[in-house]
Amino acid sequence: MKVEQISIFIENKSGRLAEVTRVLGEAGVNIRALSLADTSDFGILRLIVNKTDQAKSVLKEKGFTVNKTDVVAVEVPDRPMGLFGILEILDQGKVNVEYMYAFVERCGENAVIIFRFDNTEEAIQVLTQGGVNILQGERIYNM
Repeated sequence: MKVEQISIFIENKSGRLAEVTRVLGEAGVNIRALSLADTSDFGILRLIVNKTDQAKSVLKEKGFTVNKTDVVAVEVPDRPMGLFGILEILDQGKVNVEYMYAFVERCGENAVIIFRFDNTEEAIQVLTQGGVNILQGERIYNM
């Protein structure tokens, strides 16, 4: 029920983000979702891609610092209060959300949100017990 995400540490200067996307594109890696957080000196680019290991390998070859982590892709009703319902289940289960970001595509009538938790296994259990649909990695990589 986990999805692999890569995190790339990049200098906060012109052209570095373009370089990451060029390297991935030339390797035939498709970006499915992304989040970018920055400071004055560097940024952390988080990506869900269709070929995680290949992406990590080609970026490392080009000198980028890359880590792989597990995240959870959750179907969220695409309506007012949809996200609140998911967050309320997590709150009641005392699960901490480290960060989250939206996925590029919808799943049927639902939006897809990527979550990173401080305790992924516990979060999956709480969400499942709450009736939330968690998407498998293969489905996310190939949407």
